[in-house]
Amino acid sequence: MVELKEITEENFIDAFNLKLAPGQEEFVSHPIRSLAQAYVYRNQCRPFGIYAEGKMVGYVMVIYDYDIPEYDIWHMMIDKDCQGHGYGKEALDRVLEYIKTKPFGDSGRVVLTCNKNNPVARKMYEDKGFVATGNEDEDEIELAMTVK
Repeated sequence: MVELKEITEENFIDAFNLKLAPGQEEFVSHPIRSLAQAYVYRNQCRPFGIYAEGKMVGYVMVIYDYDIPEYDIWHMMIDKDCQGHGYGKEALDRVLEYIKTKPFGDSGRVVLTCNKNNPVARKMYEDKGFVATGNEDEDEIELAMTVK
């Protein structure tokens, strides 16, 4: 079973040690960059370690955009040595459960972006109910869904 644990001073080094598989650097930012963003947006953001069997296997960040309003999923990644075990799918389920609690504001809209050259991630998101919005920025496409 996969669980999310907030990134704190006790586990942030574990997040720094996560590695992407070769070629995946174009798809997602490293957790070091994400945690810097989480600090800047700390009043509307929550970074999580993705854990399986007590070990951090990935990272994801949830941010609330008060201007729209909507929840955004940023920088989700699974360590190169832990990919292919379904951790990403389970983590996405946990993230959506967290968003349903509306921790920052009352919105059911959830948005993320996916690199056009990452069909594996796009399929996972679409299988969970995300739909392309038609918005694109360079090599990223936007996908969205509504949760209750």
